[in-house]
Amino acid sequence: MPNKLHNETSPYLRQHQHNPVAWYPWGAEALSKAKDENKLILVSIGYSACHWCHVMERESFENEAIAAVMNAHFVSIKVDREERPDIDQIYMIAVQLMTNQGGWPLNCICLPDGRPIYGGTYFRPDDWRNVLLQLAGMWQDRPEVARDYAERLTTGVKQSEQLPVSRIPETYTPQDLAAIVTPWKRLFDNQEGGYKRVPKFPLPNNWLFLLRYAVLAKDSEVLEHVHFTLQKIASGGIYDHVGGGFARYAVDGQWHIPHFEKMLYDNAQLVSLYAEAWQQRPTDQYKRVVAETLEWVLREMTSPQGGFYCALDADSEGVEGKFYTFHRSEVAQILGADADLFMQYFGITEAGNWEEEHTNVLKIDIEADKMAYDAGFSAEEWAKYLAHGKQRLLDYRDIRVRPGLDDKLLTSWNALMLKGFVDAYRVFDVPEYLRVALENAQFIRHYLYAKDGGLLHQPEANGKLITGFLDDYACCIDAFTALYEVTFEETWLYEAKRLMEYVLSYFYNQDASAFYYTSAAAEQLIARKQEIMDNVIPSSTSTIVRQLHRLGLIFDNQRYVEIGSQVLANVVPQMAAYGSGYSNWAIRLLEEVYGCSEIVFTGPDYKVMRKAFERHYIPNKIILGGTKETLPLLAGRVGSTTRAYVCRNKACSLPVTQVEELLELITQ
Repeated sequence: MPNKLHNETSPYLRQHQHNPVAWYPWGAEALSKAKDENKLILVSIGYSACHWCHVMERESFENEAIAAVMNAHFVSIKVDREERPDIDQIYMIAVQLMTNQGGWPLNCICLPDGRPIYGGTYFRPDDWRNVLLQLAGMWQDRPEVARDYAERLTTGVKQSEQLPVSRIPETYTPQDLAAIVTPWKRLFDNQEGGYKRVPKFPLPNNWLFLLRYAVLAKDSEVLEHVHFTLQKIASGGIYDHVGGGFARYAVDGQWHIPHFEKMLYDNAQLVSLYAEAWQQRPTDQYKRVVAETLEWVLREMTSPQGGFYCALDADSEGVEGKFYTFHRSEVAQILGADADLFMQYFGITEAGNWEEEHTNVLKIDIEADKMAYDAGFSAEEWAKYLAHGKQRLLDYRDIRVRPGLDDKLLTSWNALMLKGFVDAYRVFDVPEYLRVALENAQFIRHYLYAKDGGLLHQPEANGKLITGFLDDYACCIDAFTALYEVTFEETWLYEAKRLMEYVLSYFYNQDASAFYYTSAAAEQLIARKQEIMDNVIPSSTSTIVRQLHRLGLIFDNQRYVEIGSQVLANVVPQMAAYGSGYSNWAIRLLEEVYGCSEIVFTGPDYKVMRKAFERHYIPNKIILGGTKETLPLLAGRVGSTTRAYVCRNKACSLPVTQVEELLELITQ
């Protein structure tokens, strides 16, 4: 008989429905049972693409003896961290306070009221059983010890990431940025790109900030390291050279061997990053990576309704990476006469280059495309040769047993990918990218809007409704604003503004000048948290603050500007100590130090002029355009001639009619 997870829509939860553990989903039934029976709660959190989550399931949660201990002494609750990031956030902080580390699977033991008393990540079976028995014994014999610890730990959870309200400086300076970037540079790995650490994570928002900073501050050292890093990432095995898309991280120091799970949020941001990097320094490899990754998203990660799925597992047939790797003999057979050069290019050998004998993870040298010239190919011929070989390997690979697909449709991640398509369209002018972006935006509006005008976190299913979190709103506002900037359809701007008003009503604490991660209308947990520090995905607060600034300028809304400025001022004192953890805040700080150009295109050919302008790399800009005068910056500026204006600090330039003149105005 399945346990209580059999009606869930999350693939991760359904994976555990036949465990002998009497799992419950998070909800009133489980929480009431714990209180009624005075049992400890075991909250076990993971996600479907998590390798070590699968390992702990096989070793412990499918073990009849261990399950018997869990069922006798605990109410066991399984949580998909991507479905309920609010729950994950609270118990992750608790485990980090207890152990100084975190990760998934995340296992937290709590009092019947949900307050944590013990936790950790992966446990070996014997250790897990012993921990459970010890805690059950303590709860039976010395419950006052558990209650006292829970009180202190919950206080720590509530106080974490709370910042005092700081005075807004009269001005921010380049020295403020230098104080953040100078210690950051010491972390650079000059041999392999990225940072001097293993495993290596791409961290796209870090490199987006550093790219913009390097250009604005004219820091050639940082600029070269950014491009070196991007080339290394795109050349390593962390990138799927056959099918497109990036794995979550590399387990080694050379970007070679990936942890093979592919996440939508990584790929969305990396598409935006590589598109912007190409705009700054046109590089064939960057364009190829963007095109192949978006092809992968359309081929494998897009629902019939136009939504984007969450992730692909690392494992297939119980083996990590089996779907993605090749033996030399396979490639030789598939490609025939074309095989030798292809195998040389991708480092494919008979011995293999991974831990399993004869197994190859494809990678290239960052200078590998020079082989084209040595072999007598033109650039166009080489592109066709590579594409043809990759397609033949892809067709062969598609016959294999596929990794598991997490088909959740999360609002925030969909918005990140929507913006990835918009950014790729902005730079490469491929109409298909805009078509997909518009289709996804309509998917969000049709399936992810709540009845009260707010957002859902995912489509309602089986009677389960999860209220949207701050990152759902922040990412949607960002995506809709970006969509306006390439279409000039004002509907998207007004929709972004409407969602911002909802955020200020339900998420903002005026007294603390802070944004909560959860809505005032959402389920109340043991703590209502803020999310300040940027991670692989920028924090919801930094993203909403950046959007407050943009919408404040677009709509001339001083309230938006003031709220965003105050929250930024609260965070700036924290940034120098750990720049990489505040990279999205640092992008906002760049706009304060170097200004933000509001560029207006009007007249009959305003769209043509926008496309010509986008051939140039200009960070820190907002683009508006059209033939209507409804937006403040367009009022009084629309005429029969195509013109452009540059506005800053509530003042606009005289109109110009040529892109070259416009660039001079921006850079002077």
